[in-house]
Amino acid sequence: MTAVRGLLTACHPLPTAFVTGFVTAYGAVIGLGGGRLVLLALAVLLGQLSIGWCNDAVDAARDTAAARSDKPVAAGLVGRRTVAVAAGVAVVACLAVSFALGTAAGVVHTVVVAAGWAYDLGLKGTVLSGVPYVVAFGLLPAVATQALWHAAWLEAEVVGEAVSEAYASSLELTGPGPLDLGWPPLAVMAGTALLGLAAHFANTVGDTEADAATGVRGLPQRVGPVRSLTVTAVLVAAAAVVLALGAPDRTPLALAVLVAGAASAAGGVLLAGTAAERGRLAFRLTLAAVGLVVVGFLLAA
Repeated sequence: MTAVRGLLTACHPLPTAFVTGFVTAYGAVIGLGGGRLVLLALAVLLGQLSIGWCNDAVDAARDTAAARSDKPVAAGLVGRRTVAVAAGVAVVACLAVSFALGTAAGVVHTVVVAAGWAYDLGLKGTVLSGVPYVVAFGLLPAVATQALWHAAWLEAEVVGEAVSEAYASSLELTGPGPLDLGWPPLAVMAGTALLGLAAHFANTVGDTEADAATGVRGLPQRVGPVRSLTVTAVLVAAAAVVLALGAPDRTPLALAVLVAGAASAAGGVLLAGTAAERGRLAFRLTLAAVGLVVVGFLLAA
């Protein structure tokens, strides 16, 4: 039981649950249903589990040297080898499930997971640490839309125009272009990429001592926690604006939620560099902004 608890902690459960829930909700909103929605959720869950376990397996020596009691391997709850094997099993299972959603969906999700592993295996401690977040979060919506495209292709009686029409109708899209090949609107991909990069900077806030102890020097660590909070708020506000201007279904409710998210993020920007008490308020405002932008995104998707 101790090893199981260690594995559950080592997978970074909150980010794993959030990303899985987010992509699954997006898949449901755009019309992916039934067994394919379950496969999408399972694929994303397995991918996130593999990334989380890979991260803790790679960091085990540093975490142990720094006596990080919050890390299950360093705390002795689970062995490094067990975590590494779990990561390998999860990534193999992830690829199998991902390609069951269609070749394109499988390829896109492979790139997403590869970006996460690249972060774990080296990019985390470099100035390019934000690149995997941009790539992974920017492409996550495409996993769902490519799965929907594949489902439409299987269900259409005539390959070609019928598939394109079925897919476009389900997403309320019109006109020729890359959207006919199963890709989400560029505004959706740009918005989620900005949110992903914001998450990267937000992870630094409050982790200054732990990062210093383990010697991690990614881009947010080089910028510092105060500036990272400012950057996080700016990125969330930018995501809200991009989605408000370019998301497919900009209903009044969706726009109102996105505007509220942008306003909350703007408050975070204004307060981020002030005294500690206001800095905490800035962080709360930024977190609220993330929640509002995610809800607005799903309403506008």
